[in-house]
Amino acid sequence: MIISLRSRILYTLLFVNVLAFAQTRNRAYVSYIDQYYQVAERQQKEHGIPASIILAQGLLESGAGQSSFAKESNNHFGIKCNDWNGEKIYHDDDKKGECFRKYDQVLDSYEDHAVFLKSRSRYAFLFKLNPTDYEGWAYGLKSAGYATDPAYAYKLISIIENYNLHQYDLGENSSNNFIVEKNSKTKLSKNENYASMGTISAMVTHLVVKVNKVKFVNSLPGDTYATIAAEFNMTEERLRGYNEINSSTELNPGTRVFIDLKRDKAPKENLTHVVQPGESMHSISQDYGIKIVSLYKLNNMAFTEGSKSGQLLKLR
Repeated sequence: MIISLRSRILYTLLFVNVLAFAQTRNRAYVSYIDQYYQVAERQQKEHGIPASIILAQGLLESGAGQSSFAKESNNHFGIKCNDWNGEKIYHDDDKKGECFRKYDQVLDSYEDHAVFLKSRSRYAFLFKLNPTDYEGWAYGLKSAGYATDPAYAYKLISIIENYNLHQYDLGENSSNNFIVEKNSKTKLSKNENYASMGTISAMVTHLVVKVNKVKFVNSLPGDTYATIAAEFNMTEERLRGYNEINSSTELNPGTRVFIDLKRDKAPKENLTHVVQPGESMHSISQDYGIKIVSLYKLNNMAFTEGSKSGQLLKLR
């Protein structure tokens, strides 16, 4: 009887752990890591860039190699055409029709990423960091202007920690046999072929990342607030409350959806924000993981007042 009880307890704990594991890992991401981690390790040895940072940037910038841009260009790091004499491709980014580098193969993109960072003085301070300091690199890349997304550093760190990418910085040879559950029965190992991010058939299909220590996902085509709420075992009303939207707001692909309560202040690194054209108090609150009501209170603004382009907002 004691053995049977222990078995049931162990089985329950194992199931809970696997469920939690599946909820934070996307199969396309796992497949990408399995395909490129050795390349990232080699780049770290040759150039001094943490393998975890290389992988996280590749995952984030290319959508785990699944974005149409990445497939057309083999550009996995979003590097634009500055000082570039090779093939080019045009893609809408911060501006419409921006020029990006195009490569013959993905490995060329990895090598050019290292050359790009090492050849620009604004990134020089990063190479003075401990080669395993992925947090320092993440914040440093953002502060040096690698990306305009205010949450860029937090996204990189979340990916690294969710997928244990730091193990590659340490040169460990531990296995990367992540397990994802499909219909609660079939276990898929890292060696199986995975579907693209938009068509993954798994218990949880979204990568969970954080900004300001608040969890969120990015919506995929076909998502609704109701389906995401069901995925994370909460009511649609609660999910909409977390995101401070009304019951009639529809969900567009690529929208940040918080699955946790936003905070009263932005991260310590973000003291202020200059409002850009097209931004609103809501969009700014979503960028920094801060409640709208807190944003209004910090700036002594009436709730009927909207943000204005060029306005300096306090975030803390």
